[in-house]
Amino acid sequence: MQLASIDAEGVRYRAVAIGNPRVDISRCADGAWLLQPGEALEAYPTRLTDRLVEGAGKHPDRTLVAQRGPDGEWVRISYAQMLERARAVGQALLQRGLSVERPVMILSGNDLDHLTLALAALHVGIPHCSVSPGASLLSRDFNKLRHMVDLLTPGLVYATEGDLYAPAIAATVPADVEVVTGNGQLGGRTVTAFAQLLDTTPTHVDAAHEAVGPDAIAKFLFTSGSTSMPKAVITTERMLCANQQMLLQTFPCFADTPPVLLDWLPWNHTFGGSHNVGIVLYNGGTLYINDGKPTPAGFVNTLRNLREIAPTVYLDVPKGWEMLGDALEADPALREIFYSKMQLFFFAGAGLSQAAWDKLDRVSEAHCGERIRVMTGLGMTETSPSSMFSTGPLIGAGYVGLPAPGCIARMVPVNGKLEARFAGPHVTPGYWRQPEVTRAAFDDEGYYCTGDALAFADPDRPDLGMIFDGRIAENFKLSSGTFVHVGPLRARIIAAGAPCVQDAVITGINRDEIGALIFPRLEHCAALAGLPDDAPISDVLATPAVRAFFQHLLDRINADATGSASRIEYMLVLDTPPSVDRHEVTDKGSINQRAVLANRAALIEAMYAGEAAGMLTRKPRA
Repeated sequence: MQLASIDAEGVRYRAVAIGNPRVDISRCADGAWLLQPGEALEAYPTRLTDRLVEGAGKHPDRTLVAQRGPDGEWVRISYAQMLERARAVGQALLQRGLSVERPVMILSGNDLDHLTLALAALHVGIPHCSVSPGASLLSRDFNKLRHMVDLLTPGLVYATEGDLYAPAIAATVPADVEVVTGNGQLGGRTVTAFAQLLDTTPTHVDAAHEAVGPDAIAKFLFTSGSTSMPKAVITTERMLCANQQMLLQTFPCFADTPPVLLDWLPWNHTFGGSHNVGIVLYNGGTLYINDGKPTPAGFVNTLRNLREIAPTVYLDVPKGWEMLGDALEADPALREIFYSKMQLFFFAGAGLSQAAWDKLDRVSEAHCGERIRVMTGLGMTETSPSSMFSTGPLIGAGYVGLPAPGCIARMVPVNGKLEARFAGPHVTPGYWRQPEVTRAAFDDEGYYCTGDALAFADPDRPDLGMIFDGRIAENFKLSSGTFVHVGPLRARIIAAGAPCVQDAVITGINRDEIGALIFPRLEHCAALAGLPDDAPISDVLATPAVRAFFQHLLDRINADATGSASRIEYMLVLDTPPSVDRHEVTDKGSINQRAVLANRAALIEAMYAGEAAGMLTRKPRA
């Protein structure tokens, strides 16, 4: 892994206020490292919607959120309008006797009514849960959604389009639970129109708001699930507010210029729903709901929006950055708007390849005469989400930096690696209605055990911060007893296989050799094959050009191998995409390694037996 200094000679970065990353580092008697920020966390509000009330008073007409309407024009809701909407809907929720035992469940994608309902629930102290649309619209058996409904026991379920969500609701939501829709009907079931909630006159909303304390449950966020069903992470008001204050002290530029975001990331996920929405609300900014996604079809809408809206901060998953880098390189007009107000780039959800990072730097330097800082960190649903940021003096793929103010990080030796464990006001108290799972998630000193392995970027200079070192649970031993460190090997495959590799799953536990299952990027493989994007995957993968590409990839990886722990004997490029129903892919597009290994066990057996169609094998060294 190659890291460079942020102030490397001859490299100029756009001036932007970044917080002081100083930490105090000490070694514990048990061999663990303790990283404590040198800057204290400053005061933060009791409730997240205190910022909505404040914004409605200070800048009532400023747009809080906007979304394209049916005519293609932006429909805007100001801070004052959103407070009025939240108070009306909040009153309607109170009148229904909803509570932590009977919360609000939201099945829809990102939209104006979704945000109104979420803020209304927050405002009056009724927990809500935004559920992945995939659990309703992509699933065939609805087992994951049924599990969520059974675990939360919602008192009200909302869906923007009743007709679209009707099958999922009919299969999972009890008949005595009220269903609210933005439009459409549910066959044979009475529904309440969302407009009816908006038409409610507030009476005791303000008193309910004042009664909401810092430990009140703000919302539940479901984990993506691995081989088991998703867990409901308890997210409190304290967690949301503390984490936004951590972000503000890490990026003081948010206070200097109200952030403007154009964002598609789903609100059922902590990156989109807590991190990004929170940045806007906490700092008096504006959120433009992006109706595009980082897919060949969906990215057209993202580019349309970016030709109208100039963000101050742009946040996305690595796939989105890869596509945007290509678009910026090819389109001077897009660059003019995109860079006009830009302060920071930010990615999360997975690692950004160094090749994509380098392209962003090249395009930024060519257009602006300087680079834009590309920021990331380490976070998770259980830490609401941010714990560490790449604010230290290094820059590069894999660098996650140092803990933010308020976060104490403990690096504990586990199986030859250092597991990151966190404590602070941003850490969840646990999982809803799963006490045993909660107890297992924390160590004896009360630190949340992330399962993420980190390493010091420079063992002789621990103050420089940490780099990502894979997942503790992903690592395994070969039959020889040799440890295979999955994270670095997987990262090498993805980097060397760009742009044709989406992800890789490493196999070989208790076997003699390592294998690799490859999820390909079909559009790039199709281009390499000279076939259209919609060509059958099996046809694309069977072409000589594509097979030669992956054989060359296997040979390149093995050319640098130093032994059995880094040498890949078998490679199989998969012709079936990751399954949502079988928990193989998360909403943000990352691959669940454990689920893939469990679900494709028979295919892995066939690969090791030499019977898997299309598999590649290592060429013997001369």
